[in-house]
Amino acid sequence: MLSASQLSEAPEDQGKEIAFAGRSNAGKSSAINTLTRQNALARISKTPGRTQLLNFFEIDEQRKFVDLPGYGYAKVPLSVKKKWHKMMETYLHQRDALCGIVLVMDVRHPLTEFDLQMIEWCVYSELPLHILLTKADKLNYGAAKNTLLKVQRELEAVNIAVTLQLFSSLKKTGIDEVHDVLDQWFEFENE
Repeated sequence: MLSASQLSEAPEDQGKEIAFAGRSNAGKSSAINTLTRQNALARISKTPGRTQLLNFFEIDEQRKFVDLPGYGYAKVPLSVKKKWHKMMETYLHQRDALCGIVLVMDVRHPLTEFDLQMIEWCVYSELPLHILLTKADKLNYGAAKNTLLKVQRELEAVNIAVTLQLFSSLKKTGIDEVHDVLDQWFEFENE
């Protein structure tokens, strides 16, 4: 639909939006492409930090996905990282259409400091959060399942209730499970 460097450039604040957040190179763009059944809707790059704007993808007139800039080890100047952080913070605090966050984590590197901050923010804001442990195909099933259970236990230990699942864009696993969550979030009261 469009890319915005600041919230004032975003589409009208109406309908419902689900934002995708996550560490650079965790697989946000791949997840969006897989969920929309499009190969090149969201740009995929081997270089972390390529998503530098708020990217809005229209599903229909009332529903959108928003790809947020990645955080973590993107090789960009600190001033650029601060600008991304401010833009994301403004979006997350001021966007009325925002109805849920999909937090994308590489199953091999879950619960980074920023992941935990995003989880805490969602809990504080009472915003639904669903965690995708992506790249599940990079581990054997037992190891991936153990990571899922470990993350679940760590969040339960601090009394955080979120939904989470394994996901692989490459193997197309976990698609139905995440679609069920997204469909619930996108439901409108008058439907």
